[in-house]
Amino acid sequence: MTDVEIGIGKTGRMAYGFEDVSIVPSRRTRDRSDVSLAWDLDAYRFQLPILSSAMDSVTSPDTAVELGRLGGLGVLDLEGLWTRYEDPAPVFERLAETPATQAVSALRAAYDRPVDPELVAARVAEIKAAGVVCAGGVTPSRAVELHKTAIDAGLDILVIQGSVVSAQHVSSSGEPLNLRTFIAGMDTPVIVGGCANHQTALHLMRTGAAGLLVGVGPGKACTNAGTLGLGVPMATAVADAAGARRDYLDESGGRYVHVIADGGMSTGGDV
Repeated sequence: MTDVEIGIGKTGRMAYGFEDVSIVPSRRTRDRSDVSLAWDLDAYRFQLPILSSAMDSVTSPDTAVELGRLGGLGVLDLEGLWTRYEDPAPVFERLAETPATQAVSALRAAYDRPVDPELVAARVAEIKAAGVVCAGGVTPSRAVELHKTAIDAGLDILVIQGSVVSAQHVSSSGEPLNLRTFIAGMDTPVIVGGCANHQTALHLMRTGAAGLLVGVGPGKACTNAGTLGLGVPMATAVADAAGARRDYLDESGGRYVHVIADGGMSTGGDV
């Protein structure tokens, strides 16, 4: 790929979002009745290649159950309001009515209540009782603390998600999560992310993750791109991660890791 000049002594390369790329039918097309969108993650099979974002504004226990019944996978935020309040409905209503100028302080107040491990177990059990696959999201800093409670309650798939997750994290304030060691000790499949380049994707695959979230933050609700200037257009990020998977397939002797686009899709054409 040809580099482009950014400034004196600095070069980069062009990157593309989904809206910049078109897929054009070629010589052969296939009847839609002969096409399956089903996919397997470890021992679990899904008819729809869709995961919900582990965000309070996207996934409730009811949403997770309904998506599971439709053939997808709902991912509940195990650090969200559903695991902080017995009945979070009034909190959601209050936040929805809060003026934009007061939104930050209102969110801080709502999430000031600590996560209740008993509610973590209860929400997982609620989803499992509906007969669907249960997935829950945690941040790297809370994974060790919360994963056992969730798994003991029946969690099937653990999602470890942050704005940017790397295989190695350096911190002077405490012992960071060692993903390779953590995942090696798990019987439950783990999805990790996000990442946005080939090298990080390859390193995360080497931790033993079953799936990889690609993208810096969960889509349109994420403010990282605007506030921090972090991000890679999604078509390029997914292609780079898929390239890392190809390299990892050769390196690992055929172990396949799912590459999951986390955000960046805004139209039917993108999907």
